[in-house]
Amino acid sequence: MQSSSALSVRQGVLYVAIAATAWGTGGAAAAELYDVGGIGPIATSFWRFLSGLGLLLAAHLVRRSRRPSDALSLRAAFAANPRRTMITGLGLAVYQTAYFAAVQQAGLTVATVVTLGSGPVLVAAGARLTLGERTGAAGAAAVGCGVVGLVLLMGGADASIGPAPVLGIGYALLSAAGYAGVTLLGRFSGREKGSGAFESTVTGFAVGTVCLLPMALMEGLVPDMERPAWTLSLILYLGAAPTALAYTLFFAGLGALRATTASVVALIEPLTAAVIGVLLFGERLNAIVLTGTATLLFAVLFLAVDEGSGRATSRRTPDPDLGHDQPASQSTLRAKD
Repeated sequence: MQSSSALSVRQGVLYVAIAATAWGTGGAAAAELYDVGGIGPIATSFWRFLSGLGLLLAAHLVRRSRRPSDALSLRAAFAANPRRTMITGLGLAVYQTAYFAAVQQAGLTVATVVTLGSGPVLVAAGARLTLGERTGAAGAAAVGCGVVGLVLLMGGADASIGPAPVLGIGYALLSAAGYAGVTLLGRFSGREKGSGAFESTVTGFAVGTVCLLPMALMEGLVPDMERPAWTLSLILYLGAAPTALAYTLFFAGLGALRATTASVVALIEPLTAAVIGVLLFGERLNAIVLTGTATLLFAVLFLAVDEGSGRATSRRTPDPDLGHDQPASQSTLRAKD
């Protein structure tokens, strides 16, 4: 794969679009694994982490062999900030497992939309409260849209979208909160998004795998093997497409894109999940839920507009000490499943 710095903007958009599409299929694969394998969301998340970790480790070895001077060792990536790595791994485990639980209780479409729509809103609110980051009018509109969208979704949720839709929306909010916590930690730590981002992802998944193992053992770790080929295929797919491939492409794409662009392109994920949910799982969304879904997705678009405005202002504002324009700050709005 090309170095992220060598990618064009068009290639970056393609990489993020493929990653978002792959993420959108992850919940569907998990839902199918529930039925075929008879396991719960924690065990499903563990198998996703384990298989994805194996593939990410293989990719890391390839990177090290091809570009030993550019790729950090996993030991160096962990040693750079072990506390952050541990918290990041725990956060990954929480928000991805909670997302799978949301899919189980509220259906694929609603779970994905609530998780993706609420995550950036919680990041914006948390950054304002904890880091003092200011939001403009578009940012305030995003928070408002997020709240209205959630109220509509909770008010319109019924048994037609899942066995326990309100509980599922609660799990989706927990997933979004886990994502927001990891993102805010990255901002607080001043984490660089370029060098070492892939290696940090590998170590984070390693920590997450260890965190999930004891809970998965209590829930029931080993899936039923009445259809072993299909069960193993689903596990491998979860590790390959929405995990190893998606995260690798996403981080590569971020090297060529503004976070605003990446956040908008990532809206492909809920659209993919919605199409799969309606066509393959027979999900039916009433008018209130559809309105809440659209409102929540508008929140992400408003955040993208707010970030774009902030970048433009930053570029126009000269630094009084240096006497020239300051570069816009880097931030990432994306959530991940």
